Amino acid sequence: MSSPVARTTGSKVVIATTVALAFISFWRAASIVLADLASSAFYAGGIAEKAIGPSAPWFVLGVMLFSFAVRSIYIESSSMFVRGGVYVVVRDAMGPFVARISVSSLLFDYILTGPISVVSAGQYMAGLLNEFGLKVPPDLFSAGFAILATVYFWWENLKGMHESSGKALRIMQVTTVMVVIFLVWCPITLLLHGPAQIPPAPVAANLHFSEDALGWFKGTIFPTISMIAVVIAFGHSLLSMSGFETLAQVYREIAYPKLKNLKITGNIVCFYAAIGTGVITLFASMIIPNDIRPKYVDNLLGGLAMHLAGPELLKLGFHIFVVIVGVLILSGATNTSIIGANGVMNRVAEDGVLIPWFRKPHPRFGTTYRIINLVAILQIVTIALSGGNVYLLGEAYAFGVVWSFFLKALGVLVLRYHRRDQEYKFPGNITIGGIELPIGLGMATLLLGCTAVANLFSKKFATIYGIAFTVLLFLIFTVSEHINRKRKDGHLAGLEEFNLDSQPEMATTLLNARPGSILVAAREMSNLAHLQSVLRKTNLRRHDIIVMTVRPINSGDQLAPAQVFSEYERELFTKVVSMAEKEGKTVELLVVPSADPFGAIMQTAQTLQVSRVVTGASLRMETAELARRIGIAWEKLPEPRHAFSLEILTPDRPSHFVNLGPHPPRLWPEDVERAHQIWLGLSAQFGSKLHHRDVIGAALQRLEKDLENPERQQQALRDVSEELASHIGEQAPPTIAPKTD
Repeated sequence: MSSPVARTTGSKVVIATTVALAFISFWRAASIVLADLASSAFYAGGIAEKAIGPSAPWFVLGVMLFSFAVRSIYIESSSMFVRGGVYVVVRDAMGPFVARISVSSLLFDYILTGPISVVSAGQYMAGLLNEFGLKVPPDLFSAGFAILATVYFWWENLKGMHESSGKALRIMQVTTVMVVIFLVWCPITLLLHGPAQIPPAPVAANLHFSEDALGWFKGTIFPTISMIAVVIAFGHSLLSMSGFETLAQVYREIAYPKLKNLKITGNIVCFYAAIGTGVITLFASMIIPNDIRPKYVDNLLGGLAMHLAGPELLKLGFHIFVVIVGVLILSGATNTSIIGANGVMNRVAEDGVLIPWFRKPHPRFGTTYRIINLVAILQIVTIALSGGNVYLLGEAYAFGVVWSFFLKALGVLVLRYHRRDQEYKFPGNITIGGIELPIGLGMATLLLGCTAVANLFSKKFATIYGIAFTVLLFLIFTVSEHINRKRKDGHLAGLEEFNLDSQPEMATTLLNARPGSILVAAREMSNLAHLQSVLRKTNLRRHDIIVMTVRPINSGDQLAPAQVFSEYERELFTKVVSMAEKEGKTVELLVVPSADPFGAIMQTAQTLQVSRVVTGASLRMETAELARRIGIAWEKLPEPRHAFSLEILTPDRPSHFVNLGPHPPRLWPEDVERAHQIWLGLSAQFGSKLHHRDVIGAALQRLEKDLENPERQQQALRDVSEELASHIGEQAPPTIAPKTD
C-alpha cells in the first residue's frame, strides 16, 4: 500500500476516468445531439429565406448534406480521444493564444443558442395564439416568454440540473412523430393540389439578398461574382447545422465499441437532420405560396401545418402539436446551451485560464453558480437587445457557429501532422512519396474558412457583436491566466505532491486494497469527521481504507487527468494524507469524475467489492434523504449487485446504518408480537408445519396484490401511510454496527 508518510516520493492517486459513466447506446447518444441540432428545423429555413430569397431551401438542404463532412471532423477528433472539445483540440494544435480565441467563439455560439431557441419557441406560441384571433405581438411575446424560460433554466441549472439521455430520447420520439406526419402529409398535399411553386435553383442568378444580408459587401463587386455570392448564401444557411459540438461531448458516454457506435450516432444525426430540417424546409417552400410565406418566416413549420390538405380543424390540431413539439425541443436546446457554456467555462478554468473566483461552488447546491449566473445574464441581455427578433439572433448565431466549426477543423488538420494515433481519418487521403495529403479534410476546412470570412463581412451586426463579445472574453481569459500564473507557485508551495495514475476504467488491481475494504467518500474539506472516525477505529489487518472523491463534471465533459485532479482535489487529499499520518494509517486515494456523485460511489463500491461505504452527513439534505438517494443509486447498478452496508456519520450523533441490497427487515416490537399472535391463531389449523415466515410471506403477497388492484390500491396506500405516521419521531429498531477492529 502507498505510505502517507512518504512525502518525498509522493502518494499515488488513481484517477478512474470512466468508472462513473452510465454508458448509453448510439440511439440515446443521437437523441442528445439531435435535441440541439434538430431544433434548428423550427427557425433555420425562415431565417435563410429572409436573407437570400426563395432558393434558400436548397442551400439549407446543401448544408445538411455538408453536415456529413463536419461529422467526420468530429469523429476524427474523438478517435484521438482529445479531451475537452474545441478548446483542447485547438490548444494542442495551435497553442493557447488561438485556443482562447476558439473558445470565445464557441461560447458565443452557446450564449446565442439559448436566446434563439426560446425566442423561436415564443414565436411559434404567438403564431398559434394569433390563429385563434388573440392578436398577440409576436416579437414582444417571444421576448417575454424567452426571458421567463431562461430564468427557469437558470434556476434549474443553479440547483444542479443535468442532461438526461432518457428525456432527450423521449423528446426525439415525439419529434419523430411530427416529422413522420409531415413526410406523409406533405406529399399527399402535393399530389392533391400540386406545388404552389418550385424553389428556384441554388445558383447566383437566383439569389435575392435582403437589405442587411450583404453587410459590408453591399455596393462592392464581390456579390456579383457567382462563387462568392454562393458562399455568402451558404453562410446565411449554416446555422441549420448547429449542435455538432454536443457530438464531441457525448463521445465518452457512448457504449463499447465506442468508435463504431460514434460513427452510427453521427450517421443517424446527419440523416435525421437532412430529412427533418432539409426536406421539410423544402416542402414548406413548395406548399406555402410565395406571397403568404413571409408571414410565417419566424413560424415556418406552423405555417406549413396550416397549409396542408385537409379539414381546418385537423390542421389546427396538428398545428397545436407542432407548437408543443417545438416548445419541448427548443426548450431542451436552451437547457443544453447553459449546461454547455458552463462546461466550457469550467474546462478553461481547470486549465488555468480563469481565476478560481469563477468556480466557487454555491453554498447550498454546490454548482459553479457564478459561471451559471454570468451565462444566464448574457443570454437575458441578448434577448432584450434582440427584442424577440429571430432573424437578428439567427444572423448572430451563424457567426459563432461557423467560426467554432472552422477552428475545430483547422485544429484537426494541424493535428494530422503532429499525431499518428487517429483510429479514424476524414475520407479523401492520398499518399505521394510517403507523405499523406489530407485532401478531403483540407477541402472541408477551406470551405468552412471561406464561409467564416464571408460571414465576417456579410453580417454587420453579428460581426460587431461577435467580435466585441470574443475580444471581451479573450481579454478576461488572458488576464485571468496571467493572474493564475503569478499566484500558482506561492499558493501550492505547502501542498502534498501526488503521483497521478490515470486509468480509463476502474479495476481491483489498480489499488492496493483487498475485497471487503472500507470506502470513505470525501468532498468537503470542512466535513471530514467521518474519515477521522474510520481512521481511528479501523484495524488495517482486517480492512483496507480507500478514500474517494467525486470530481463534479457536466454530463459528457472530457477532462485531462490534470484537470480531473485540480487544485481543489490536491488540497483535499493533502488534508486526507495529513489526517492519516497522525493516526499512523495508510490509505488508498481515488478520484472519479462524474455528473452523478451517488452513482459514482455505488459503481466504485461494486467494482472494488467493498464491505462498507462511509460518508459524512450532507449539508444540503437530511440524513434519511441522503440514504434514500444512495439506495436508489445502488438499485440502478447492473446485476449482480454487490451487497454492502452504508454508514452515514454525523458529529455528536449516533451513526445511521443502512444495508444496501436484500436483507432481513428490522421489525418493530409490536409487529413481532402481531406476527406471533397470528401464527398462534393459525397453528391450530395448519399444525407444526406453519412458521412465522409463512405468516409474513402471506401478508406481503396480500399487500402486493392490493397494490396491483386498482380497486384496493388506495386503501393499501392509506394503510401504509398510517403505519408510517404512527412511528414518525420514534427511534428506529436497534441494529448491529459492522465491526471495524
